[in-house]
Amino acid sequence: MKQVHFTLQGKGGVGKSFISAIMTQYLKSKNEEVIAVDTDPVNATLAGYKAFNTQRLELMEGGSLVERNFDQLIEQIVVEDTNFVVDNGAASFIPLSYYIAENDAINLIGENGKQVIIHTVITGGQAIRDTLSGFASLVEQMPENVKIVVWLNEFFGDIEAEGKSFEEMKVYQNNKDRVLGIVTIARQTGSTFGEDVKKMLDSKMTFEEVAQSPEFGLMSKSRLAKVKTAIFQQLALIM
Repeated sequence: MKQVHFTLQGKGGVGKSFISAIMTQYLKSKNEEVIAVDTDPVNATLAGYKAFNTQRLELMEGGSLVERNFDQLIEQIVVEDTNFVVDNGAASFIPLSYYIAENDAINLIGENGKQVIIHTVITGGQAIRDTLSGFASLVEQMPENVKIVVWLNEFFGDIEAEGKSFEEMKVYQNNKDRVLGIVTIARQTGSTFGEDVKKMLDSKMTFEEVAQSPEFGLMSKSRLAKVKTAIFQQLALIM
C-alpha cells in the first residue's frame, strides 16, 4: 500500500523539514517512488533539497492564505500511484489541519488505497510545551483511524517536564493508542555530531550526498552515517 506522510506541528523551527527530508530519504532507500511536496508559504526548506525535486504548493494569493488550494494537493495524492511526503510550515499548520478534518481528506485518501501517516515533533528546551500542545491538537483534530508517528527531537535539550519523560506524560498516556511509533533524534555533542548535522541541514544535503561530498571530512561522514543508521533502524520497526 502506498503511503502519504504529512509532517505537522504548529511550532516553527523544531525540525519539521528535517523529518520530511529523512522520510523522503528513507522511502527512497527502500526503492520506493516518492513525491516530496513543500506547502510552507514562508520558509520552503524542503524545496531547497535539489535531490528531491520537491514540488511547491502555492498557498498565498494577494498576501492571504487560500485553503482551497489544498484541493490540488489532495487530488494529486489520490490520482498519482506513488508515495508522498508533505512538509507543512507553522504558518499553514492550523489551516491544513482544519482542512483535513473538515473535508474528511484522510478517509478520502484511504478509500483510494493509500495509508495516511501523520508525523509530529516534540522538542526539548523552551518549545517543549508548545510542541506538546501541537501533538494534543493533532490527536483531537485527526480521525481516530489515523496513526501518528512522534519524533522526539533532543537537539534543543532533554524532552522532560516535571521530571517525566514523554512516555510518562499524561498527554502521551491518554493518547498512546493513536501513536504508531516514536522516533528519537538523539541529542548530539555540539562540537562534533551537532556541527555535522547543522552543516548538512544548512547545505540542504542528503546523507547520500554527504557521503560523496568533499566538503565533509572522513570523521564527519562517519558520524553522520551513524545518525542515519540510528534513525532508519527506528523507522524500520514502525513502517
